[in-house]
Amino acid sequence: MQSISKSFPGVRALSQVSFRVEHSHIHALIGENGAGKSTLMKILDGVYPAGNFEGQILLDGKPVMFRSPFDARRQGIGYVPQEISVLEKLTVAENIFVGLWTEKGGTVVGFKRLFARAKELLDSIRVQLDPHRTVATLNASQRQLVMIARALATKPSVLILDEATACLTLDETKNLFGVVRHLRDQGLTTIFITHKMNELFEIADRATVLRDGAVVAEFDRSEFDQHTIVAAMVGRKIENFYPTRDSAIGDEEVLRVENLTVPHPHLARRNVVDGVSFAVRRGEILGFGGLVGSGRSETVNALYGRVEHTGRVYVEGREVRVATPQDAKAHGLGLLTEDRKLDGLLFNFAIRENMTLHDLPEVSHLRVLDRSRETEVADRYLKRLSIRAPSVETMVGNLSGGNQQKVVLAKVLFPKPRVLFLDEPTKGVDVGAKNEIYKLMMELAGQGIALVVISSDLPELLALCDRFIVLARGRVVDEFSKAEASDQRLMLAATG
Repeated sequence: MQSISKSFPGVRALSQVSFRVEHSHIHALIGENGAGKSTLMKILDGVYPAGNFEGQILLDGKPVMFRSPFDARRQGIGYVPQEISVLEKLTVAENIFVGLWTEKGGTVVGFKRLFARAKELLDSIRVQLDPHRTVATLNASQRQLVMIARALATKPSVLILDEATACLTLDETKNLFGVVRHLRDQGLTTIFITHKMNELFEIADRATVLRDGAVVAEFDRSEFDQHTIVAAMVGRKIENFYPTRDSAIGDEEVLRVENLTVPHPHLARRNVVDGVSFAVRRGEILGFGGLVGSGRSETVNALYGRVEHTGRVYVEGREVRVATPQDAKAHGLGLLTEDRKLDGLLFNFAIRENMTLHDLPEVSHLRVLDRSRETEVADRYLKRLSIRAPSVETMVGNLSGGNQQKVVLAKVLFPKPRVLFLDEPTKGVDVGAKNEIYKLMMELAGQGIALVVISSDLPELLALCDRFIVLARGRVVDEFSKAEASDQRLMLAATG
């Protein structure tokens, strides 16, 4: 890609970006949220078609013009976007071959052959999914694997993976890396976008760093150094990436949960959470370990009143009933959900409106919204969380992923919770924003708020939490302190 420039109203997203990828290489494209990575890849995928940007694209040395994603796909570009995009009411096989349900230009779909093709493809990339299964029954990790299979269905010459491991388990990530290496050896070129340094070091042959819409550094594998790469990404050195806490944990128990049980939404006489009990003290950071499907998210969603459950919940020693999110907020419980795009933000609203959504009475007078009060509150959180936006009137859809995550955090903090559940708080967030979120977590713990953290990033979980509970198959299988913690112990418990 030569001298690529792209502007949006009031924003220069890319400025003279030249990006070169060797044949049969795994090339990492890295940078903070808002650096321009996804914009550059959307140009390569035809989402922003020829004529909507300046510059030139060459594939195998020949100039190409993509007028649509279908055009890019037809010419050898496979793209797995950061956002999960599936057709929920269709099967795995239908999703994999969407738009390509027939072979050789036929007009009648042969479902027996369709399912056989899907099975062959899934087996070739070692993904264990039933092609007949309806996608609506899959979790986020399985849906991500469907999207990867879809991108590989056309046998592309260039595969773009945009944060493709964000929803995957450790084993699924290792499996995906094995597949990508195998495809590289067969001649496939892969562009890999990630925020995880360990993934960069494990998989990439070369890396390009974008910052503020421009290329600021390029590294061969022999030159990979975490401190140098991070400094290039954020424009400064980050000391103490995982901040240590400077406050003591209180003795008072803020939350106690006894025998929490969540029935399976589809299968009778089966529970996704089965008799989970735990307690959290004031100012403590409790880590929930476990694999995808272990019941971690279902546990915190039940405690926030989002799913049906049984069991007893005590807040500051008093038993409470949490049947709805309104009940949870009234009792001082807050939840940052796993997927900000699905259920964290209202994208057709401004930052101001999203931030105050969880406590409108606080910014109202006689049941009428007080716009000036709402703006004052939003401005305060904009500064406190270092949200990069022109003003609180900016639409959240125009923000980078890291800044969107900070808006969700502001929304859940505004009602002043005493217990805060954080489900994947740094998912899809760059290293600079991660460090800022970590500091905020330590600040909240120092204020006496109890935090319950779910994270698929093991180093993050082990570095930040004071104590750990590991779930597997909906049950607590281990519990240990920070002094006893290790990634081996956590993974051994999680895998049984």
